[in-house]
Amino acid sequence: MKVIFLTDVKKQAKKDEIKDVKDGYATYLISQKLAVPYTQKSVEVLNTEIKDRKDKEDALIEECNKIKNKLENKNIKFKVKTGENDKVFGSISSKQISEELSKMGFDIDKKKISTNEDINSLGTHIVKVTLHKKVSFNINVILEK
Repeated sequence: MKVIFLTDVKKQAKKDEIKDVKDGYATYLISQKLAVPYTQKSVEVLNTEIKDRKDKEDALIEECNKIKNKLENKNIKFKVKTGENDKVFGSISSKQISEELSKMGFDIDKKKISTNEDINSLGTHIVKVTLHKKVSFNINVILEK
């Protein structure tokens, strides 16, 4: 019996996959709401859902690209306290960068901001922001006395 999987089933199929399985297993999958029987109507619903997901994904990528165009290579300045030989007390975290971006009007989660090294010295540091797996860019974080 052919079924359309509604969720990922370990070692069997991925979501939205159409697969031919034994009748007893198909009954189990349908009763557990893991799959639906393969019919013309269910294929139409599947195609509609896939198209809707793709449209939402495209809209999200477009929105992320707008944010990228506004923020790419922007400078974010932090005034920090320094000790002897211009040694910075503490370091700047992704949370602080996220808060600074919020003040600029961009709500970006701190988990999407990645720093390669600790930001604990005066000068310019390049920080990568990944808004989506297809959209990422760099911003400059500048530490001043």
